[in-house]
Amino acid sequence: MKANDKTNVMRVLDAKKISYESHTYEPDATLTGEEIAAILNEDPAKVFKTLVTQGKSNTYYVFVVPVKEELDLKKAAKAAGEKSIDMIKQKELLPLTGYVHGGCSPIGMKKQFKTFIHETAPTYEKIYVSAGRVGAQIELSPADLISVTRSITADIIVND
Repeated sequence: MKANDKTNVMRVLDAKKISYESHTYEPDATLTGEEIAAILNEDPAKVFKTLVTQGKSNTYYVFVVPVKEELDLKKAAKAAGEKSIDMIKQKELLPLTGYVHGGCSPIGMKKQFKTFIHETAPTYEKIYVSAGRVGAQIELSPADLISVTRSITADIIVND
């Protein structure tokens, strides 16, 4: 990948000397997280999506969960110390984070929001998150992701 092909996510990681591997595929915003995991030939439990929410206090929060899982809004609110939490509207994503739907990364948003990562992340040697562009993922250690985003691990998914 040429230097000018680097995403903001990659520039942030490079500046902090955090090692990662980038993976690209044909950009298609209609792909599901599970389809992206299949393209990467990876277990969907290791591929994470980034969800942006707003609490009752109007504070924004970022939640990073495995692509095949659903964010439990009650657990998310509890983790964030909020009465309730709702997903933000898709049209709010770009102005708020600098990222488009399908290319939102917990790394390198316009502002650093309080971030929570599902508690399974640290159980893997490497996990994947968006590289900040549709069609690009980065693979890095969960510890590095937690460090760079200053995240908290928590049980934040819907359990069957």
